[in-house]
Amino acid sequence: MNLPFSELAIKGVLLARVQIYTDHRGWLIETFRADWLKNPDGLPVMGYVAMTLPGVIRGPHEHRFQTDWFAFLGPSDFQIFLWDNRQSSVSFNTHLQLQLGEKEPALLIVPPGVVHAYKNIGVKPGLVYNYPNQLYRGNNRTEEPDEIRYETDPQKRFLIE
Repeated sequence: MNLPFSELAIKGVLLARVQIYTDHRGWLIETFRADWLKNPDGLPVMGYVAMTLPGVIRGPHEHRFQTDWFAFLGPSDFQIFLWDNRQSSVSFNTHLQLQLGEKEPALLIVPPGVVHAYKNIGVKPGLVYNYPNQLYRGNNRTEEPDEIRYETDPQKRFLIE
């Protein structure tokens, strides 16, 4: 079974609406399967969950080498901001905004060089799952983080509106 990922207007950014399996016990959503990816370099090597309070923004930042595999499932909704910052990309300087989460559960794959941020636009704390293909700070957390942060960028290139 292949989850139908679609490439968005930013080259390499993939989106898939999730399948929700329900029964008398509740529901189940698959957030990762190795057979969904054609590129084994994109396989996740770790996972984490971040809880974000209403109105709070995480990012913007980008990675040099890391691909993020986000699952926006709820229990809140998020405004996602994406900018292609790769000068060699056919979609360089393209900016996208998406609303994903409880109302629109989906998986979002963000490749290296794409600046990304998200804001909880709901009224309750929201969870975001991420399955990156790089270990945060490398093996045993001995390396510098693979992040370029723009929250305090004086040029304000990546504004959250």
